[in-house]
Amino acid sequence: MSPKNVIFKKVCKDKSVGVYMGKRDFVDRVDSVEPLDGVILIDPEALQGRKVFVTLSCTFRYGRDDMDVMGIAFRRELYLATRQVYPPLQDREKGIHTRVQAKLLRKLGNNSYPFFFEFPDNLPCSVALQPAPSDVGKQCAVEFEIKAFSAESQDAKVRKRSTVKLMLRKVQYAPEGEGIAPSVETTRDFVMSDKPLHVKASLDKEVYYHGEPIKVHVSVTNNSSKNIKNIILSVDQIANVVLYSNDSYAKCVDIEDSGDSVSPGATLQKVYTMLPLLANNRERRGIALDGKLKHEDTNLASSSIVKDGVLKEVLGIMVSYRVMVKLIVGGEVGLEVPFKLMHAKPDAVSRRRRLCSRNSSAPT
Repeated sequence: MSPKNVIFKKVCKDKSVGVYMGKRDFVDRVDSVEPLDGVILIDPEALQGRKVFVTLSCTFRYGRDDMDVMGIAFRRELYLATRQVYPPLQDREKGIHTRVQAKLLRKLGNNSYPFFFEFPDNLPCSVALQPAPSDVGKQCAVEFEIKAFSAESQDAKVRKRSTVKLMLRKVQYAPEGEGIAPSVETTRDFVMSDKPLHVKASLDKEVYYHGEPIKVHVSVTNNSSKNIKNIILSVDQIANVVLYSNDSYAKCVDIEDSGDSVSPGATLQKVYTMLPLLANNRERRGIALDGKLKHEDTNLASSSIVKDGVLKEVLGIMVSYRVMVKLIVGGEVGLEVPFKLMHAKPDAVSRRRRLCSRNSSAPT
């Protein structure tokens, strides 16, 4: 194996089955999803004549497995596909789809067998709601898992000792193209005031990367007789749990209490900088996070992008973001500016770094 290639490996307790995979993150491009492939290593002696199967599952959890109420489980399988790996149902060479598989098969020998799955394009991405520090057990989440096991048949009872599981992630990267920079404005009339208050809020672009500052351009023309006492900005995350209850959770993940005032007849033009980060929200229950693998850190959940025609009800948890601009005028005048928060494609990050490097080294 090349030093650049990280191989994920896990073996069941009775040593009959082991899973080898070249990656655990799979990219959803909205119209298609990267296929999943790997290799199963078997021990014929430990199998004792049993068959070997591999399943790919997508599960939505709404509570711990031991919290079933009146026979209703707090989990639902959104997708389940099973393949028989051993004895093989096709020629070993025909099951090879990638170079990593081919290398693994050569390295592991004759007792290794390839497997391959294609994700449907209507499944959600990996996402979870952050539990409170005192919460125990499984969190509310959309999870993907690969499971290999040995059994007399696909429907036979499976022993834990003969089962191995590996968590996966389905992720989305920011779409290519700039999109339209969001801009919202409103005019408010007041009793006992001849002229109105006009407010406009806009962003530089539609899509921001995790960890990237968000510049909010605010323009206020106060022709009214009212005094604007304060301007408060916040970044809200809206998580809709659409599968069971259609609950909606709006959580403020960054706030700026500016203290700025605008007197009657005055104007204000100002750029505020917001930075929504998980680091500032780690203790807050119910905030949506990108799905994480064991021992790895994560971040605020990415915005959900859904293929046209897909039923939102099967997507588990839908995530969106907005900037709220509130003017305190003896009440509130508010604007909502929607935007997307996502990961940059790795090659887009590399291009941006090369461009920044060239710009910084250019003669002045």
